[in-house]
Amino acid sequence: MPASATPETLPAPALEHVCDLAVTIAPALEVGLTPAGMRRVIPITGGVVRGPRLNGQVLPGGADFQLIVDDGTQAHLDARYVIELLDGTRVFVHNTALRVASPENSRRLMRGEPVPAAEVYFRCQPRFEVSGEPWRWLGQSQFIGSGRRAPDGVFLSFYRLC
Repeated sequence: MPASATPETLPAPALEHVCDLAVTIAPALEVGLTPAGMRRVIPITGGVVRGPRLNGQVLPGGADFQLIVDDGTQAHLDARYVIELLDGTRVFVHNTALRVASPENSRRLMRGEPVPAAEVYFRCQPRFEVSGEPWRWLGQSQFIGSGRRAPDGVFLSFYRLC
């Protein structure tokens, strides 16, 4: 086997903190139990974006489309919404996530009750679409994040992989 075919461990990517979001939501629209799992739609009503690279607001009109599986312990989240930055630029966000919690904590989350963040695995992969400079870098980078569900909203922290 040629040397070029030998696996090489590359340096781990660094993380650059981009922003934190406090997203407000309306009560869940329960679709019900489908063959794929429990379907819910969580309307996004607004929010705030603050951080070293992005600042603005979450506009109303988005939603988080949820699929709850494995006896309610796993939630596959698919949120789509728009952020308006301080300069008026609008950014489309498509954020997919995985949230895993114990059966008891999952039931508490579904009822809108508080659950300590340390007891829930909530990780996301936001993607951004925006036109023009100076925000082009949003579409030319990979991002990951962490989340926490609160009774009246969701808190997210986004990081750019460097």
